[in-house]
Amino acid sequence: MQRPEYFDAERLRPHQQQLWQRQRRYVLENSGFYRDLWNGVEPPQKLDELARLPLSSKQELRESQAESPPFGTYLASSLAAVNRLHRTSGTTGQAMNLALSRRDCELTASVGGRAQALAGLTAEHKVVHCLNYQMWMGGLSDHLTLEQTGAMVVPFGVGSTELLIDTIRQIGIDAISCTPSYPAVLEKVIIERFPGLDPRDLGLRLGLFGGEPGLDDPALRQRLRDTWGMEPRNANYGVSDVLSNFAAQCTLDTRLHFVAADVLYPELIDPHSGAALAFEEGVEGELVLTHLQRDCQPLVRFRSGDIVAVDGTGRCECGFEGLRFRVVGRSDDMVVVRGVNIFPSMVASVINGFEALSGNYRILLDTPPPYDVLPLAVELAAEGDADSGLAQALEAAIRKSLGASARVSVQPAHSFELSEGKTRRVLRSYQ
Repeated sequence: MQRPEYFDAERLRPHQQQLWQRQRRYVLENSGFYRDLWNGVEPPQKLDELARLPLSSKQELRESQAESPPFGTYLASSLAAVNRLHRTSGTTGQAMNLALSRRDCELTASVGGRAQALAGLTAEHKVVHCLNYQMWMGGLSDHLTLEQTGAMVVPFGVGSTELLIDTIRQIGIDAISCTPSYPAVLEKVIIERFPGLDPRDLGLRLGLFGGEPGLDDPALRQRLRDTWGMEPRNANYGVSDVLSNFAAQCTLDTRLHFVAADVLYPELIDPHSGAALAFEEGVEGELVLTHLQRDCQPLVRFRSGDIVAVDGTGRCECGFEGLRFRVVGRSDDMVVVRGVNIFPSMVASVINGFEALSGNYRILLDTPPPYDVLPLAVELAAEGDADSGLAQALEAAIRKSLGASARVSVQPAHSFELSEGKTRRVLRSYQ
């Protein structure tokens, strides 16, 4: 049976419409949060009229959980129907409690499995999963998506890095699931604790990455190939409140493929005005998501906070039909410098062009906006003193590539702590 991500538009839309008919009734009858938000307005029958409804946001969900713990008034099921609880990382604010029914769990695993398989994971692989299992959606839920492919999955998590390296070598593990910044942690431990060992000696051939931006940068991809001998794949894009993994690249195309068309309905909006934007190649906007199937915490027109660029809407060489995109950055990580919107991934793409730098960096904001310059701290790749012109060269490269002025501080090697989880690149020290 053909899966929904391979349906053409003519076949997909009636299927989505049928799912929405059931979901809209369910939300209207069971979600106090959305009844209050809609204020007596019934959700439209047709999906292409969803823009008549107000958008919902993370902040509103936070307030709902604070007022009605532990799951908020957008819990649309009974407590008895909650089969699993996860918690968000809290990277961008208060951690949120996520409730899933048995069906929610099954759909989460199934859709995520599509993404992992699209990225090249098969039953022939032995994959070690190195995301945090401590309540975070990326741990257990993503583990179960890996299992959907038939691969042998090693549930390692984070920490005990020496044991991880030994385990990879002893078991013959050939694939790793982690954040794009995590290989740098392994490299540091290999240098310090395993003299004479090269990262390539571990035998990892496939890297399945998610949880952080950065893998769209060709320089980072090539560095992973050169250092590890692995093929890097963007295999795990999701929004924790919505679905842990619903997009991945295929083996032929580095753009993210939206594989959840039977579970999520996507929209694109202008992040400032909220106006609807068309899904057309070259258009950038904030991704908005609506559940077509969800029991516990169904969301309608939820602002993801992710700014994405549409790169394709037709058939991919792999046979996939539908939306292909890349993540430009998070709206809450965007820094405006004299009218120029700067995202961390854009800064990283410039930094990765300098071999003398490690690629690790921080944007240090100690005053509220507006900003005339981008305050940026970078670190050297190796011990020693920085070339006297390195900071100026990077400032010039940022000005040329991004159209913004930067004030660069070059730090010694290993100045920044390497994180085993998500790495925060934008640090705001002002109140």
